[in-house]
Amino acid sequence: MKSSESALARQPLAWRSIIERYALLALVIAEFLVFALNPVSGDIFVSALNLRTLIANQGVALMIAVALVFPLAAGIFDFSVGAVAASSSVVAGAAIVNFGLPVPVAVALGVVFGSIVGCLLGLMIAYGGVNPFIATLGVATLIGGGIFAYTGGLRITGIPPEWTDLGSRDWFGIPRIVIVAGVIAFVAWWLLSQTVFGRRLFAIGSNARATQLLGADVKRIQLLAFVASGTLAGIGGVLLLARNGGATSDNGMMMLFPALTAVLLSTIVIDIGRPSVPGVVIAILFIAITVSGLTLIGTPSWVNQMFNGAALLIAVGVARLAKQRTGTAPRRA
Repeated sequence: MKSSESALARQPLAWRSIIERYALLALVIAEFLVFALNPVSGDIFVSALNLRTLIANQGVALMIAVALVFPLAAGIFDFSVGAVAASSSVVAGAAIVNFGLPVPVAVALGVVFGSIVGCLLGLMIAYGGVNPFIATLGVATLIGGGIFAYTGGLRITGIPPEWTDLGSRDWFGIPRIVIVAGVIAFVAWWLLSQTVFGRRLFAIGSNARATQLLGADVKRIQLLAFVASGTLAGIGGVLLLARNGGATSDNGMMMLFPALTAVLLSTIVIDIGRPSVPGVVIAILFIAITVSGLTLIGTPSWVNQMFNGAALLIAVGVARLAKQRTGTAPRRA
């Protein structure tokens, strides 16, 4: 009798858990249907061209957001990923156009640049004890200024089709850039969820002291998290170069905020209280569909800006609530 009563009591909790984990996914589907059936936006919104553009534009955003997941899993916010991506784009573009290096070598240099920045940040924060907010924002400002100084505010053009085709053409009807980003995101998911490194990384985010007492090298794992973050941001930068067909002097902040919003929203999807790659994918689709739909129904540009700001504030709030429920929280700067 008691066991049956206990089972009945658990049923509402199980349904509540399912609803909480997949509410954002349901919202994505619902808003897609709303914009698709809207008489103003419907025909254009569901057109093959618009859907392809919408998806292709998220390849870079996915890389930058996934780059944020690694340090955030350890409880640390990294505000440098946007600037790292932008600077990696400039490094690769300059290597091709200004120094005449082969495309594969230039692309590798862009990614390695991101890895080096991530390694330096990891050393500063994990081993040097520098405040993460100061370190990541300071590095972002430094390399952002370096980009502008090198380019003089001018765009680097002349990237050969050998690389730009990755950002503009398809494989099997799917944008190439999305396939590449998807494969790399899958590898990141595997590292975070299926390896000892990933489990220890999340354990550090929950309780670094306890994880250290259990024998984990906390500083080394934090360093590797920043190296992974910098590498992924570097990949995002070279994909940005392919997508845009050139590199600009942008400091990367406009790429940081949507990625940060997506990562924070991912903590309320699937694995409540933890950032996750599948959650990031769902959150990016939510942001992209909303912005595209609002644009197509003719809303002023300031509405999109307000949405991005509101989404970030809401994401911070719900992420904090999710962390409190699971007993973990990102390290305050």
